[in-house]
Amino acid sequence: MGNIAVAGCGHWGRNLVRNFHDLGGLTHVCDTDPIKLQEMQRLYPGVSACADYQQLLALDEIDAVALATPAGQHASMAESALLAGKDVFVEKPLALRYRDGERVVQLAEGLGRILLVGHLLEYHPAILKLKELVDTGELGKIQYIYSNRLNLGRVRSDENILWSFAPHDIAVILRLVGDLPLEVTATGGAYLQPYVADVTVTNLHFENGVRAHIFVSWLHPYKEHRLVVIGSKKMACFNDLADQDKLVIYDQGIDWVNSEPVPRKGLGTTVDFSAEEPLRAECRHFLECLKTRSRPRTDGGSALNVLNVLQASHRSLQTNGALVQLRTRQLAAATI
Repeated sequence: MGNIAVAGCGHWGRNLVRNFHDLGGLTHVCDTDPIKLQEMQRLYPGVSACADYQQLLALDEIDAVALATPAGQHASMAESALLAGKDVFVEKPLALRYRDGERVVQLAEGLGRILLVGHLLEYHPAILKLKELVDTGELGKIQYIYSNRLNLGRVRSDENILWSFAPHDIAVILRLVGDLPLEVTATGGAYLQPYVADVTVTNLHFENGVRAHIFVSWLHPYKEHRLVVIGSKKMACFNDLADQDKLVIYDQGIDWVNSEPVPRKGLGTTVDFSAEEPLRAECRHFLECLKTRSRPRTDGGSALNVLNVLQASHRSLQTNGALVQLRTRQLAAATI
């Protein structure tokens, strides 16, 4: 088991094609653009090409499908693949509505199929190391988390910046905190296209007192991917765009001396982690799940947790930052 077909060979899909090919799992590619198919066949001789997705699903030799298509197509294409007896790797978000994602997850569970949702940062070696530091108490009690994911472009019209950029950070924050927030608020602005937000700030409030905020924008003068975790003992910063020192722990905080808060400043210590490409690790994990029939790290349940927060954030955004409680406080399907 492990013959993979990648559907969607555009900006991101070509990276899935490359990794599954290098891992020995790629057999087919599918795209409605004949030029893209020709390019894939030129780069990867021996890989079969197909322009019709339904014809692709009818091929018995294909065990699984990886979807890198527009977000609005994810749920329906994943459903079709599951009904055709295929396991599914689908890029984030799983769907643009919680109930659509829930239907896909229930279908996968009912059919006994593997469903992996591409929340890429959860496979990043630095994030895995950061999670380890949190779990071992190295940072102390987590107090608050903030993330910035900023760039100029790529502007989309089928999803706003919240749905395009924020799933990465929501997934990581839920993983680090180990819970769903009680409530969320979100504000933002649409400047390039009517009703399509280009900039949003989302605030999450957790039952254990942790707060987090997520700032995303595709209308920004410079690119930044940064996650900061503040603990009662130490602080951590993950800068994904840094050439070196991507993950740094700071032994600093606030000490109380004679009932007065006194800043304690210390030097940062670089934390080492594996240099493996996160997408390579994610694709390898999917192939291993196909082989062992085990539940993926980013399964349908964890994807629904992200959708839960996204949908609540979207509702708040539409109501000018009104406080929104989550659709359900119960963790979906699998444990975070």
